[in-house]
Amino acid sequence: MSVVIRMARAGTKKRPFYHVVVADSRSPRDGRFIERLGHFNPLLAKDKPERLKLDLDKVKAWIAKGAQPSDRVTRFLDAAGIMKREKRNNPQKAVPRKERKAKEEAAKAAAGAAGATPAAAGAAPPAA
Repeated sequence: MSVVIRMARAGTKKRPFYHVVVADSRSPRDGRFIERLGHFNPLLAKDKPERLKLDLDKVKAWIAKGAQPSDRVTRFLDAAGIMKREKRNNPQKAVPRKERKAKEEAAKAAAGAAGATPAAAGAAPPAA
């Protein structure tokens, strides 16, 4: 059974509130969980300490047992100093999709044209 530390949404419509829980990875996001480790309220200001509350001892114990934190929970644990989150680099993210597609097609066309000329030079002309 793979165990994950993730957030389960609570709260009402347009008023999100999340519980940080340990759950089986196959269970639904807001469904069955094993243990509640804390809560996160994204509506509060980032400098308020009530925004995120975690029981760090329980988190450390679950990580030692092999629980894998989700991306967002890993960010929280990195801020708390428990876990190191490697920095991601996606230079394609800043380029609009249409421009990316045009560049890819141009690169394919250039590769196709470059690949076709040496093959055509060494090949015999087609029989008519």
